[in-house]
Amino acid sequence: MNDKIFIDTNILIYLYSKSELEKRAKVIAFLENKDLIISTQVLNELSNVLIRKFNFSTNIVLNVFEELSDICLISVVHISTIKKALFVLNKYKYSYYDSLIIASAIDKYCNILCTEDMHNGQIIEGSLEIFNPLKI
Repeated sequence: MNDKIFIDTNILIYLYSKSELEKRAKVIAFLENKDLIISTQVLNELSNVLIRKFNFSTNIVLNVFEELSDICLISVVHISTIKKALFVLNKYKYSYYDSLIIASAIDKYCNILCTEDMHNGQIIEGSLEIFNPLKI
């Protein structure tokens, strides 16, 4: 069985960065040929970064969304996900938005959460491992 990998926004940003080429290469190598999942939250956060920091036009952002929808399953954040995020926040003490990422990964039965800014190697709820691909 293939790993189901949920990708946090901070990892996706490297795919579009022109200044972090080494990190970009590591992310591309890690994500190749995997079952990838992102959420609508990730798309919202990514579009904000691409527009504000990278000066992408909205047309380019739309192209990015098309590209991502070809390689990733897009998960919608529902009220049940938000409730689960509050549970995660209370139990694991992550920020609300990080907890929402974790809850989205759990909702889609992912076994790996690919992120740069959480506790690498931590296991959440006995089934989701937080993994930083930039540390390999």
